[in-house]
Amino acid sequence: MAVQSFDLIIIGAGPGGYVAAIRAAQLGLTTAVVERENLGGICLNWGCIPTKALLRSAEVFHLMKRAGEFGLSAGQVGYDLDAVVKRSRGVARQLNNGVGHLLKKKKVTVIMGEATIPAPGRVQLRSDKGEQELTARDIIVATGARARELPGLEADGDLVWTYRHALQPPRMPKKLLVIGSGAIGIEFASFFNTLGAETTVVEVLDRVLPVEDAEISAFAKKAFTRQGMKIMEKSMVRKLDRGKGRVTAHIETGGKVEKQDFDTVISAVGIVGNVEGLGLEALGVRVERTHVVTDAYCRTGVEGIYAIGDVAGPPWLAHKASHEGVMVAELVAGREVHPVRPETIPGCTYCHPQVASVGLTEEAAKAAGHEVRVGRFPFIGNGKAIALGEAEGLVKTVFDAKTGELLGAHMIGAEVTEMIQGFVIGKTLETTEEELMHTVFPHPTLSEMMHESVLDAWGRAIHM
Repeated sequence: MAVQSFDLIIIGAGPGGYVAAIRAAQLGLTTAVVERENLGGICLNWGCIPTKALLRSAEVFHLMKRAGEFGLSAGQVGYDLDAVVKRSRGVARQLNNGVGHLLKKKKVTVIMGEATIPAPGRVQLRSDKGEQELTARDIIVATGARARELPGLEADGDLVWTYRHALQPPRMPKKLLVIGSGAIGIEFASFFNTLGAETTVVEVLDRVLPVEDAEISAFAKKAFTRQGMKIMEKSMVRKLDRGKGRVTAHIETGGKVEKQDFDTVISAVGIVGNVEGLGLEALGVRVERTHVVTDAYCRTGVEGIYAIGDVAGPPWLAHKASHEGVMVAELVAGREVHPVRPETIPGCTYCHPQVASVGLTEEAAKAAGHEVRVGRFPFIGNGKAIALGEAEGLVKTVFDAKTGELLGAHMIGAEVTEMIQGFVIGKTLETTEEELMHTVFPHPTLSEMMHESVLDAWGRAIHM
């Protein structure tokens, strides 16, 4: 068996793996990427990118129905679900090809197949070309994650879907149940609800979007309810009875179980890491609850083996994976690096209205012992938001009252997934309220609300 040798082998070509490979190649390391399915991973092919394409179609459809508000007229407003999905898949395919081009341009060796790590520095590969062996001083595990399936709620692709099925739906749901109100669940609920599905969301915790600030979650619930969604919090789907074209869900709330019928169910109850078949535990790599345990530098504790992205645990975000990939590539190349700081990683949910946040929630800041100052500014007080016809929203900032340190920022409303980056930069630079107050924000922009929110925390808001 021929053996190929590299400086670095990366298992998985998602947003962590392929970015790590490109950075490693830039640093002069001979690099190989092993991928069993699609370049770009789940994010590009079955997650972040195609879902945003679907949601953009829903957003345009929503705006078309509001044409009269803007002094415009439109004929019969409708949609072709197959065409919407076709566009989404086309966007994913275009970017998949782009990743392949980038890796080729950087002279990264791409090998399609299944990988096992029999020993540190060795990777055995199984592909349609047979078996081969690769060696490298360092190996990065970037195998990602997949949808969690609970007993009795397993997907079948017909009546019960995971995110993969929902991205290529066999039909338009009429009465939809979404189990789980995290980013994935709420994005699909938002998409299908906008297109006309009667949508119910069941969340086991006490609020929708449970990782967000409680005030933002409450605002989101009101917005979703106004859009016609039924939100059931502190509830659990105990079982699903599947019949012909119908699912009966047994939903428990407050100790009482009620039965409701749906024609489609989307299960979005979390993810599990792709750790099987790699041989990690035999090497001494710790795996807990399907995720590889690492330190702040993504080291597994076994010399020369690193893990990045979703397989290494939360937050399960593509940009976290990419940043870790760059960090590890630089680390193995001998560069001085800084570990990824979780408090500077933004989270974005592309429902309608959008939700974005970074840092500590107000509740978490208080629990951590901070005396806090909180600022708020509503979209209704912003000229650009009113001109856009998007006056529903809120910007909230949380500061340490003694030092002025920006602890967290939380937003809901139009384009907040773009606006949040201003506060992310502020967090990374360890900014205080003084720098933010002295920053000149352009007018008229939505970003002015960020400034007003900071001012409000000190009782200095101008337009409220």
